[in-house]
Amino acid sequence: MERLRRRLPPAVRFIAVVKADGYGHGARPVAAAAIAAGAWGLAVVTLAEAAEVRDLLPPERILVLGPLLPDDAGEAAATGHALGCSSLELARALAAAAGSRPVPVHLKVDTGLGRYGAQPAEFAEMARWVTSSPGLELAGTWSHLATADSDPDYARRQLDRFRAATEGLPGIRHLSGSSGLVHPEMAFDAVRVGIAMYGCEDPALEPVLRLRARVAQLKSVAAGEPIGYGRTWTATSQARIATVSIGYADGVHRVRSNRGEVLVRGRRVPLVGRVSMDSITLDVSAVPELDVGDPATLIGADGEERIGAEEVGAWSETISYEILTAIGRRVERVYLGRQPGDDH
Repeated sequence: MERLRRRLPPAVRFIAVVKADGYGHGARPVAAAAIAAGAWGLAVVTLAEAAEVRDLLPPERILVLGPLLPDDAGEAAATGHALGCSSLELARALAAAAGSRPVPVHLKVDTGLGRYGAQPAEFAEMARWVTSSPGLELAGTWSHLATADSDPDYARRQLDRFRAATEGLPGIRHLSGSSGLVHPEMAFDAVRVGIAMYGCEDPALEPVLRLRARVAQLKSVAAGEPIGYGRTWTATSQARIATVSIGYADGVHRVRSNRGEVLVRGRRVPLVGRVSMDSITLDVSAVPELDVGDPATLIGADGEERIGAEEVGAWSETISYEILTAIGRRVERVYLGRQPGDDH
């Protein structure tokens, strides 16, 4: 967290994004750690996600990004959370559902991502309506950058649109997510930090997650013997095969069949055969000292070697975000305390 904070002006608020079960890390432990490290607020997508962390902060500092539907207005208004709002229809439904206190809303303007958010003309009308409604409080305005990490010119055009649409409006303004941290001028009043908080997609950061499973069985196979469903891999010479208790139900994408590597005893070994629901198989012929019960590291460090979620994403034909959020719920999460000297 400190490394991320140093990239921002001191007054900028840090909103920790803990949606999708904290990007697969566990929403509640991540949220608690982020708050302890100085996060001002939390961001989630659904009301159910907000309920999981609602006692950790005052409700108005938990932002439900949505999208919410007008039918959700009654339940959403009752929570006291800050609510993302992209349409006048939803704003009216929230105002009608308001109780004795105004509902805090963060109005979203579409500056060029093309997903949720009101077009600038509609946004202006929505902002006028919200600021005059006694049932609503305009607590913030926000948008999403589409190309902060790939096309800075387009990101600056989005910046200009956001500034023009939100200038003079009450509440905090937040445009940047993790990719926007490289553009401090886009920080405004707050940033929503997601993937960077977990140490991914930035070589200057330290990943916080290690994914491991146990070697459940070891066997020797002769040349010509197949391994796994479909017989997609066959030993070309005598080989030692380890079966590891993790599979596609746990987040190891099936496209990883016969692709990529895993760490055992600090060494890289190839994943061979088809990924099954509950297991994978490795060719560990080069690691004769490996024993049943030893850990196999799919993400993280083992000795001097490390496999990052980004590398796993490349083998899986996807991105680190999907790799992390795909980690299944039956994978046990073990949380380690912060160690003296850590600054990430």
